[in-house]
Amino acid sequence: MSLMHRRGVLAATAGLATAGLGLGTAAAQTRWQVATAYPDGNFHTQNLRSFLDAIQAGSNGRLSLQLHSNAALLKMTEIKRGVQTGQVQMGEILLSAYGNEDPFFEVDGIPMLVTTTAQARKLAELQKPYVEARLNRSGLSLLYWVPWPPSGLYTNAPVETVEALRGTKMRTYNVLTNRFATLAGATPTLVQQAEVPQAFATGVVNVMVTSAATGVDVQAWDFCRVFTPIGFARTKNAIIVRKRDLDALPAELQAMIRSAAAAAETRGWDLSDKATTDQQAMLGQHGMTIATATPALMQGLRAIGNTQTDEWVAKAGDDGKRLIDAYRAAIA
Repeated sequence: MSLMHRRGVLAATAGLATAGLGLGTAAAQTRWQVATAYPDGNFHTQNLRSFLDAIQAGSNGRLSLQLHSNAALLKMTEIKRGVQTGQVQMGEILLSAYGNEDPFFEVDGIPMLVTTTAQARKLAELQKPYVEARLNRSGLSLLYWVPWPPSGLYTNAPVETVEALRGTKMRTYNVLTNRFATLAGATPTLVQQAEVPQAFATGVVNVMVTSAATGVDVQAWDFCRVFTPIGFARTKNAIIVRKRDLDALPAELQAMIRSAAAAAETRGWDLSDKATTDQQAMLGQHGMTIATATPALMQGLRAIGNTQTDEWVAKAGDDGKRLIDAYRAAIA
């Protein structure tokens, strides 16, 4: 979709956000536009669609939601701002991509800080109040969030040590993966998911660290031969809503949306764990070698992770230290 076309669609749909559409039930109907950059086959998108279906059913026709997936309406980098300005009423973002705005958005992306689902749940519980307060100050409200499966290295040769990454061109997706690439001796290049195949095809990047789910989405077997699971991080996608649009709804509709969001979060975490095994198996079925990380590689990754944790605490200040201290105490 061209920029002009997208603007036209946005202009047309924005006016329908709170418009009455006729008589009876339709007269009270509110239309919301929802944007995500992920494709329909991704478990995040499937979970989001189930969430929207539950809202529409629970609203008895008073709320209509249209989902625009695969960056068809707004690119990933445009969605948060699009929700803030009312171009769309709801959107899905990779929260850690906004680490430049506030370090608390990116803590779940610190390499090797979280390597299990139990650890991811504890960090999310401790992180949530900080994130909600910051989103509220921007006129946004967090509805739910769901982690990606743990990540792995996508390469064309086995990676037995961190030094093997030196000199590579690494696809990154947020500030922390940029820094990780630099510390590993690679050249970082920020590439949104929909553009990954082209970036590999044109030689812009030749290595990436991301989940098996993303690897399936972009058909990584077309340009990489080896997937090495390393845990790495459990970054979260967040479903956000423009606070003024949510607050404008009747109280019972707001409560229903919150209830549907809680159910979507529970369902999404389960889907993420299932995707961990299912999508990794799919990579193997398409001919990729699923390698086992060597002790030397894991030792090098943990050293980088410790450095990045210290750097994050320095940025996040006293609140950041309190969060990391509480998290480490909880998982000890």
